[in-house]
Amino acid sequence: MSQQDKNSRRRFLQQIGATSLLTAAAPLSSFAAKEKAEERTLFYERKISAGDKIRLGVIGFGIQGHFDLQTALKVPGVELAGICDLYTGRIQNAKETYGNDLFTTRDYRELLERSDIDAVIIASTDCWHARMTKDALAKGKAVYCEKPMVYKISEGPGIIEAEKQAGKILQVGSQRVSSIGLAKAKELLAAGEIGKLNMVNAVNDRQSAIGAWEYTIPKDASAETTDWEEFIKATEKMPYDAKKFFWWRAFKEVGTGVAGDLYIHLLSGTHFITNSKGPESIYSSGQFSYWKDGRNMPDVMAGVMQYGDTPEHPAFQLTLQVNFISGTGGSELTRFVGSEGTIDVRGNDITLKHSIMPEAPGFGGYDSVFTFPKSLQTEMQKDYNAKWTDAQKKKTTKADIVFKAPQGYSDHLDHFTNFFDSVRTSKPTVEDATFGFRAAAPALSCNESYFQKKIILWDPVSMKLV
Repeated sequence: MSQQDKNSRRRFLQQIGATSLLTAAAPLSSFAAKEKAEERTLFYERKISAGDKIRLGVIGFGIQGHFDLQTALKVPGVELAGICDLYTGRIQNAKETYGNDLFTTRDYRELLERSDIDAVIIASTDCWHARMTKDALAKGKAVYCEKPMVYKISEGPGIIEAEKQAGKILQVGSQRVSSIGLAKAKELLAAGEIGKLNMVNAVNDRQSAIGAWEYTIPKDASAETTDWEEFIKATEKMPYDAKKFFWWRAFKEVGTGVAGDLYIHLLSGTHFITNSKGPESIYSSGQFSYWKDGRNMPDVMAGVMQYGDTPEHPAFQLTLQVNFISGTGGSELTRFVGSEGTIDVRGNDITLKHSIMPEAPGFGGYDSVFTFPKSLQTEMQKDYNAKWTDAQKKKTTKADIVFKAPQGYSDHLDHFTNFFDSVRTSKPTVEDATFGFRAAAPALSCNESYFQKKIILWDPVSMKLV
């Protein structure tokens, strides 16, 4: 780790102490988030022995593969050992970036055969996640698999079993479950700061061609430069289509649309904060509003999920929204609504506002009492005033709570640190195969609901369709 990076981490620690919780009179401290940040900083500055080094391979060197690798290499003791991608241009990019001596291949199985690779990042197309994950676990590799963990609900149990049989670490790449912001929201909800939870509203909107997955397609794209025949081995046979290779999220044949890309983040965060195992019923609708570019997955989608009353949480409803042509310019918000307030989660920044009903039910105003005879109104007013005190008629007020993550904080980095911590120590990850499947299955059920135009019933405990 460079001295610059060490100084940056020290500044981060100082920022945590200074800016963790901003509130006039907060009943809760920010100790949980502060301690987590301190632990992470101390780990980064700990000397890594030769035996602690982790050699890393990357399968899928597209956008997220690049970002994942860049972040993973910031964790001390992690070294790059090889990269796999089907597109020859990305193989060239890998050698340009990391040196001509780097091991590269278009066949992920060659990478898995290497004895000098301890862990792999799987950042491939969705339809390949399950096959690659099972193959990697079988070869004794720890796995960091991008979300969604599976392309089909039927693939989930196999991944859980493969993780168990291999005895290796598997972590799904919904990085926000490692964030100090979500840890704070979880703490506040558990403390009863918003009363009894009853609804969660989650939105992830965009307004750009890139945000709508219209990624730049290289001039040399062809069936040969992308190894199309290998690409379609995980799905149905189909003629070469550059869009399906480079814009794969937009096509159901290879990707999972907004549900697998964005709903999955909203679900993972909600499940982490509430300790939920998942919903019992799922319904989704969608439409093609603007990006009519050949895609067969909608650019506007909304979902409703019902969560039951469980030991972990009361019954609540979750609404999901993605709009790829939002006139807001794009926004992301998950709002937890309780009987006494709301928690707004925007990235790693948390805002809690209280609204507590008075004990007295109220009398007059927009009330039927004014329709009664005058004498009866007077009599009933006296009865009400005799029953309820002035204090009981007033709303209880509590100060808002605002948590802001320090400048430069990265939940992505925290997530990878957690992953490599687990690889070294064998401690469980927060987002193992079971957690990943319990988030992926409801997300994928939204697609099933959209295409089948029906409500999907799910058993979140046994993780089965009903």
